[in-house]
Amino acid sequence: MAVDLSKMRNIGIMAHIDAGKTTTTERILFYTGKIHKIGEIDDGAATMDFMKQEQDRGITIASAAITTQWKNHTINIIDTPGHVDFTAEVERSLRVLDGAVAVLCAVDGVQPQTETVWHQADNFNVPRLCFVNKMDRTGADFFYSINDVREKFGANTVALQIPIGQGEKFQGVIDLIEMKELRWNEEDSGETWTESEISSENIEEATKWHEKLIDDVASVDDDLGLLYLEGQEITVQMLKQAIRKATINRSIVPCLLGSARRNKGIQPLIDAVIDYLPCPSDVPPAKGHQIKKDTEEPIDVFCDEKKMPLGLVFKIQQDREMGALCFVRVYSGKFTAGSQYLNIGKKKRERVNRILRVNANHMEQIDSVSAGDIAVFVGLKLASTGDTLGSEGMQVLLESVKFPEPVISVAIEPETLSDKDKLLETLAIMSREDPTFTSHEDSETGQLIISGMGELHLDVLVTRMKEDFGVKANVGSPQVTYRESVSTQSEVSSQWEKVLAGKDNCASLTLKIFNNEQGTGNTYSCDVHDSSIPQEIYDAVKNGIENSFSSGIQYGYPCTDVGIQVTKINYSETSGTPLAFTACAAQAFDEAASKANPVILEPVMNVDISCPQEFVGEAISQITQRGGMISGQDSKSSCEIVHCTAPMAKMFGFSTTLRSVTQGRASFSMEFSHFQIKQGGLNKLEY
Repeated sequence: MAVDLSKMRNIGIMAHIDAGKTTTTERILFYTGKIHKIGEIDDGAATMDFMKQEQDRGITIASAAITTQWKNHTINIIDTPGHVDFTAEVERSLRVLDGAVAVLCAVDGVQPQTETVWHQADNFNVPRLCFVNKMDRTGADFFYSINDVREKFGANTVALQIPIGQGEKFQGVIDLIEMKELRWNEEDSGETWTESEISSENIEEATKWHEKLIDDVASVDDDLGLLYLEGQEITVQMLKQAIRKATINRSIVPCLLGSARRNKGIQPLIDAVIDYLPCPSDVPPAKGHQIKKDTEEPIDVFCDEKKMPLGLVFKIQQDREMGALCFVRVYSGKFTAGSQYLNIGKKKRERVNRILRVNANHMEQIDSVSAGDIAVFVGLKLASTGDTLGSEGMQVLLESVKFPEPVISVAIEPETLSDKDKLLETLAIMSREDPTFTSHEDSETGQLIISGMGELHLDVLVTRMKEDFGVKANVGSPQVTYRESVSTQSEVSSQWEKVLAGKDNCASLTLKIFNNEQGTGNTYSCDVHDSSIPQEIYDAVKNGIENSFSSGIQYGYPCTDVGIQVTKINYSETSGTPLAFTACAAQAFDEAASKANPVILEPVMNVDISCPQEFVGEAISQITQRGGMISGQDSKSSCEIVHCTAPMAKMFGFSTTLRSVTQGRASFSMEFSHFQIKQGGLNKLEY
């Protein structure tokens, strides 16, 4: 039986930390009948936060995917983290979603991490709704919040509801489409509500906002605009269709409101997800590259169950009993349990033993999954995040998820020698799960180094390593992950000769090294096109250069923004071996890099400090003492937001200092911005 794509929604819940994403999701699951008791984060009982650490810390770390039903529609919900250290979780979720609900705090409006996730959603062209939460809190202001979104992001926010009272006086909402007052019944946890005509004291305000709604939608919808100008009646159905069309093409952002904690406003939000967010066939086709012999051609992948199977692995989670759970968004065709499919990037066949429908921490086995849907595949041994699954008949690589590079490292060592194998195995599993978490052995000290996106990120991973995997290990103090680069250009010719097993191994080549523009990464090119040189020699040269990129120039830190151009290769059939050319390329790289004024680059972070007005001076003083630069300041009704940049190396322990000077009333968020040249190089303690 064919799946009705119009009855499916793939949505994400995104917001700043503590804006109420998980609480909102809990209510959605309760009202759609997926759970029979509302779990509270404060009690450590939230369905979506099922990891022990999430319950202990009261924050969302891993994107939990869950499927639920509402009015004959299937909704796949992904609840994403709000903390900036887990930004990769948000990124990979948005990559596979069709729509999103941005949850805002009614008191604070747009907060720093809201900006990050909003811009990420813009990058992936994700249509979204706004849900202004916590309307029952003192200082709540719906109109300020939606205006804040309009000002910060240039979004065309359109109110579909207005509140009946705000803060402690919040009673319910006025639906501006149906023109009704809605009030939720507290006796049954808001499962039922009463609809009534708009009261005389609210009718004037409601009429004003109703007319504004029609005006806003008519201005972006030609058909509705024509009816509006001609003075014809605009029915509820016409208005809803126009809102849906404008939301999907991202010309408006519909805004709703409520209090998830007080069980108010959730059912209209679920209705809005179905009414206004796109189904899989409403969004543009996915972008991919079709592999034909040695070339890749861009191709559009349309959401069609009858086409060849194609899916993207967007997340991997380790399960003690089942092994790796691969979360897959299916873009084309149909995947059946028990069948073999091709891992297109790795060119290896893998069997999908089982397919599971995920209900947070509960799994339901299904026979197959079709285009547009999201499910978990069990049995894939080689798949990693970003891999494309398909068939030999349609070898298309879907655009992978790009992740930021780690900026903070710690040394880790097993407590006993017998724990070493278990530690290495655990690190491999966790790196497969989280691409922003890496590990390597320092070639000089022999220490095992793990790297991540921030102190909290590493703290969570280390705690999980100890508690979930039972690894006994000691962890050092956090260290900054620097990068190396060159500041000028140079050209060298290098020769390498060695007798191995009685046979001459010789290689000679010339290369140029130069600095690339900041943020462009490393590049490699070869200007030599000689058909008498075997392909394996070209591959060996490239391999030698790429290994050199990762092993660094002076201090062993990875290189970034370095360009290499090979201009000459001297090859001899009798003595030119791949081994010789790999070694020669590495030797030439070292010589050229040392002549091109090598520099150390340090990570610089974007820092947003949120604190009461009376502590702004102290907060600014603390960040400037750490080499920070103030870039701006925003005033909110409840606090001031100071925007700045600061070197990562100076930010260790900042949270303790900030809390101390602001009586515990300030908080900050931090994310990687860019690498800049570190003045004065490194001292011995730093390498």
